[in-house]
Amino acid sequence: MPLHTIVLVKQVPDTSNISGEVMRPDGTVNRARLPAIFNPEDREALELALRLKDEHGGKITALTMGPPNAAKMLRECLFMGADRVILVSDRRFAAADTLATSYALYKAIHHIGEYDLIFAGRQAIDGDTAQVGPQTAEKLGISQITYTQEILSLDLKKRSIRARRAIKNGYEILEAPLPILLTVVKNAAEPRPFDVKRLCTYKKAKSKFEIEEMVDDSHDLVWMDELMNKALENDLYIETWNIEDIDADVSMCGLAGSPTKVHKVENVVLSGSEFKQVPATDEGLNEMISELMQDHIFG
Repeated sequence: MPLHTIVLVKQVPDTSNISGEVMRPDGTVNRARLPAIFNPEDREALELALRLKDEHGGKITALTMGPPNAAKMLRECLFMGADRVILVSDRRFAAADTLATSYALYKAIHHIGEYDLIFAGRQAIDGDTAQVGPQTAEKLGISQITYTQEILSLDLKKRSIRARRAIKNGYEILEAPLPILLTVVKNAAEPRPFDVKRLCTYKKAKSKFEIEEMVDDSHDLVWMDELMNKALENDLYIETWNIEDIDADVSMCGLAGSPTKVHKVENVVLSGSEFKQVPATDEGLNEMISELMQDHIFG
């Protein structure tokens, strides 16, 4: 059997652009006011999967649970080298915490079928839990290596993998059997740029939602079916699954399946106490550099 790797990816709001203009009165972020981007650690997880594919062959499936516009991120996965992309999207998934999210991903992976490896970013930049990957592995009943920095070896005959994972003040090397889920830390792998040929090929790939938007009359099912069939024939269809497609229990999805409750939200304002203004002159800059060196900040 050829190597099959599943990569869990997520579209997130670009938190580097957070300002007072995107904050709601209750202290939460208005995600609609922020641009959506590919979660950085998930992109690095995809890169590690692509490197294993370059060495061992096989195929890569990129999987996300998210809103309809997450199809844009899945196209980026295709541009980088993913072979198959799947969007799990349903209004009933909304407001999911990590428990409900990992349940939906578990059901989707079970629907995909056999696999050898699952990669995921350590955590998303719109949260600070690092729980979805481990919870998904637990539900699947497979081994996991978290905080992965590097894949040292993959032995398909022995069905085992060796990886280096980050720990406090160092690292450790682990060996584990396949199938396995690995979460990937920041700076584990510099993501490759988009492949120009793949970009030209897959820029027209569409999800079910995007195909529906192309049909002016929502009742024109014949035209919609024709567009869907054309996308499938040309390998330009972004598979789109809902709760029924993955045979998920509605009571365990979205808000209904999320036991996490927000107790209180507080606004935290950071302010500096002491500061010194440096004149924009040679003398002022030399004095500042001298003070920084005395404080051993640099030099």
